Amino acid sequence: MLHILYIIAIIAEAMTAALSAGRRDMDWIGVCIIAWVTALGGGTVRNILFNHYPMSWVEHPEYLLITAGAAILAAVIARLMTKMKTLFLYLDALGLVVFTIIGCQIAQQINLPATIVLLSGMITGCAGGVLRDVLCNEVPLLFRKEIYASASIVTGAVYLGVEYLGASDAVAIIIACIIGLALRLLSIKYNWQMPKFVYREEWH
Repeated sequence: MLHILYIIAIIAEAMTAALSAGRRDMDWIGVCIIAWVTALGGGTVRNILFNHYPMSWVEHPEYLLITAGAAILAAVIARLMTKMKTLFLYLDALGLVVFTIIGCQIAQQINLPATIVLLSGMITGCAGGVLRDVLCNEVPLLFRKEIYASASIVTGAVYLGVEYLGASDAVAIIIACIIGLALRLLSIKYNWQMPKFVYREEWH
């Protein structure tokens, strides 16, 4: 189940990334690179940090073809995609929680402490979007007021907590997905925001 959701998530992330590339007037190669970085970058950053190999896209090169194909399709149907903005917001939220849980599982497999497991989940869920925004010269969503990284941390914490209470991995995944997805979608609907730090005073 998680693998199917992962494929759906990387397709959705690649398609929305293609629109970001299009807003920066990138060519087809640029569109594919931004799609790869967004969809697969979180797991890549995580694996580099924790020295965990091979990369998912090296072990499964079809992921590169799937995301590139999704990005090119998005470029072709870009005008239609703008009418499906809500759908892709939902799919992005799904991608966030799925990537987070996978990141937690990878950290658990290499016996990292619980705090690092949570960090691994957040990196997997958020780093791809950060790389996309940096390459597209935008302030990353992670650093803005939206509840994004917070939703990732909550997802990971629920996943670990339910497992700690003795539930099966499948039950932990389902509960974490429901709670994480609900938090992210409710924050979008009701415009929930994290506190901002604003400082503009000049130093003399």
